[in-house]
Amino acid sequence: MNDNTLAEMVTEMAGRARQAARNLATLSTAAKNTALLTTADLLLSEKEYIQSENSRDLEAGRNKGLSPAMLDRLELSDKVIESMIIGLREVAALPDPVGEVNDMKHLPSGITVGRMRIPLGVVGMIYESRPNVTIDAAALCLKAGNGVLLRGGSEAIHSNLALARILQKGLEAGGIDPDAVQVIPTTDREAVNHMLQLEEYLDVIIPRGGEGLIRFVSQNSRIPVLKHYKGVCHVFVDEDADIDMAVDIIDNGKTQRPGVCNALEGVLIHREISATALPAIAKRLFAKGVELRGCARSCSLVPGIVPAREEDWGTEFLDLILVVRIVDSLDEAMAYIDKHGSNHTETIITSSYPRSQRFLREVDASAVMINASTRFNDGGQFGLGAEIGISTTKLHAYGPMGLEELTTRKFIVYGNGEVRA
Repeated sequence: MNDNTLAEMVTEMAGRARQAARNLATLSTAAKNTALLTTADLLLSEKEYIQSENSRDLEAGRNKGLSPAMLDRLELSDKVIESMIIGLREVAALPDPVGEVNDMKHLPSGITVGRMRIPLGVVGMIYESRPNVTIDAAALCLKAGNGVLLRGGSEAIHSNLALARILQKGLEAGGIDPDAVQVIPTTDREAVNHMLQLEEYLDVIIPRGGEGLIRFVSQNSRIPVLKHYKGVCHVFVDEDADIDMAVDIIDNGKTQRPGVCNALEGVLIHREISATALPAIAKRLFAKGVELRGCARSCSLVPGIVPAREEDWGTEFLDLILVVRIVDSLDEAMAYIDKHGSNHTETIITSSYPRSQRFLREVDASAVMINASTRFNDGGQFGLGAEIGISTTKLHAYGPMGLEELTTRKFIVYGNGEVRA
């Protein structure tokens, strides 16, 4: 396919998504839920077809030398399909935010002003590896009344197209235009460049993947981008911390799933507690195969901690590697986080109410926690039901993006003939 033909195809798909989104915005909750629940049933009844298409991607991936971890992310196993089915049913059970009216105020002029929640319009989703994102993203966009144009990774092309066919069958069952959910059917990377120029049709771009993908999208898009570059999350162990609690929280943050964005990447320990806390933390983590890289004071306290290199501070390892630094104060800890954090998740472990509140107020991250694991920064864990990603920018969402974050609000006015003086 030459470049002109590719551009025409992507533009035409985006235009159809825009038209479908106009109708989606006025659909009943029942119609949207019917589409979601029918899609869930189809995933089960057509599992053999889905896994057959997925096997083509897996075989191609093995031939290309993809790592076992990448192949694991690519596979649509029975367990992954079951999780997608559960996810669709959970989204169907969530309250529909579209049309919600609040903040009504009667003003001296005589008018009554309020706000109504409405869809964003058409979401452009660019993502890598995991084909289950096709279902997750489409489900949330649909429930929030948005059309969605999906561009998955080339390694999952057959899987994504198979899931798109299932989704479109589900949409038709709910009486919904199947163009509301489309997957761009090409592995040509130029499709992404064309997609990023379609500000006439797409309202927002959401990239999910590595930092390189997100930076490329941000630098080349004419459409607003909701970004999440990386997750460099920290725990600060304050001088009044419960050491047993600190050990448990740090262990969970680092070892439960080290390859995810809300995993722990750095620990800061107040010097007053470091001689007791650091050996206890290190003992637990060493037993689980974690490599600790530390400052000079950390290395002097615990044999086995290796000296950190300058580039280690602020690195997202996504592995069983953790940096450790001893600090002299809460202010020093917060300054370190400001310099090396990524606005994702930051935790303080303390029994001091005043210091905990300073940390909450002054640390800039999409989630700031007291005495809890960074692993809780997740849409499901926060009670959103599901998420399309975690935004580390502030316009227009900060943190896990659930249904409400896939909508915006417009002002509505009730009058009785009033005119402005």
